[in-house]
Amino acid sequence: MDATIDSSGATGRIPIHQAKSIGGLSDPLFVGALWASGIFVLILLGLIIAQLFLGGLPALQEFGLDFLWTASWNPVTEKYGALVMIYGTLFSAVIAVVVALPLSFGIAFFLTEIAPQPLKRPIGVAVQLLAAVPSIIYGMWGFFVIAPLMAAYVQPPLIDLLGPIPVLGALFQGPPLGSGMFTAGLILAVMIVPFITAMFVETLESVPPMLKESAYGVGCTTFEVYRNVSVPYGRTAMVGAVMLGLGRALGETMAVTFVIGNATRLSASLFAPGATIASTIANEFPEAPIGSLKLTSLLQLGFILFVISFIVLALSRALVRSRLD
Repeated sequence: MDATIDSSGATGRIPIHQAKSIGGLSDPLFVGALWASGIFVLILLGLIIAQLFLGGLPALQEFGLDFLWTASWNPVTEKYGALVMIYGTLFSAVIAVVVALPLSFGIAFFLTEIAPQPLKRPIGVAVQLLAAVPSIIYGMWGFFVIAPLMAAYVQPPLIDLLGPIPVLGALFQGPPLGSGMFTAGLILAVMIVPFITAMFVETLESVPPMLKESAYGVGCTTFEVYRNVSVPYGRTAMVGAVMLGLGRALGETMAVTFVIGNATRLSASLFAPGATIASTIANEFPEAPIGSLKLTSLLQLGFILFVISFIVLALSRALVRSRLD
């Protein structure tokens, strides 16, 4: 390749002065393209934030900060509040993480420590395929399979057994409808398990073999090696994986819309129908007239969801940073 640059300017070769001019022009263009790419992300993010905030500003001016903790959502009287949707978003996402976390730990540990080689690859591919399934497929599966099973076999015995208990029983009261907050949380858990598991597997496989072999050498069991060596070594990345799964659950739309019940009522019961910010926007945005108070309220809901996602991201970064320190 060095022979192509020749001061003689022979045919098929680039003269030295032309090579210098080409290099001097391409480097600033390349650096400029990189700057443009980075600035484009900031501009795009700023435009999205501005659109949501300015679009929802009339609703905020109409209802004030009461919009955040008002449970009423009534298009007839044009009284709107975000409390039910904020509660449903956070409640269903927490249920999803609580269910998905032990499953992800179990699958990741099985793949990295227990599974024989013939099984490791098929199970790993199956986990990856779960991540590729469209969310609407999860919603249809939840509506036609999980919700009827919940209504017939899960919710009735839990309501009878735990419903009469003071305080705790409030979580298990109501009719066994099948759909509801708990069903939505289960569907979200299935959706985020592949993402959390994939990061857990990468983290556990990065543990130096010498550390685990040393633990086995002093007589530790497999569980003790996992608890005292593997998990502490990758705790920082695991925290990031859980927060990534939580962020994924917060913004899910179609799967939740199928199974949550879409009722704008506030209830402490796990089995009661509810609504999330994303499901409410998906259900009511097409019917909201342009310039109406309902449309601006939906845009304000979108801005609130963005703020919640930003807070989750900030908390995850703070947790990771604290682990590193």
